[in-house]
Amino acid sequence: MIYICYPKCTTCRKAKKWLDEHNINYSERHIADNNPDYDELKEWYAKSGLPLKKFFNTSGVLYKEMQLKDKLASMSEEEQLKLLASNGMLVKRPLVVNGDTVLVGFKEAEWNEKLNF
Repeated sequence: MIYICYPKCTTCRKAKKWLDEHNINYSERHIADNNPDYDELKEWYAKSGLPLKKFFNTSGVLYKEMQLKDKLASMSEEEQLKLLASNGMLVKRPLVVNGDTVLVGFKEAEWNEKLNF
């Protein structure tokens, strides 16, 4: 299991605490230092079953500065994936990848269900 986070993010800290409390083994990856690349994002998007917009950190400063709310609709999936791969601060976090399970953001009920607790 890969746990992708931004350590200063309070939601990421809650998610990490949850993983630790459930004794789940994971490798931690700092999203700003080691951003997911295009191929990883494409694979995770396909496995997640989520709309691609869910992978964007819509509350982030960079998202707002780039006015992506207005631009995403006119961008192709490939353009959006390339944009996500260009900067970790655009990617919603935390991200958990465990085989075919991909979780975006931290919702405790969803994590309980998808990670079998």
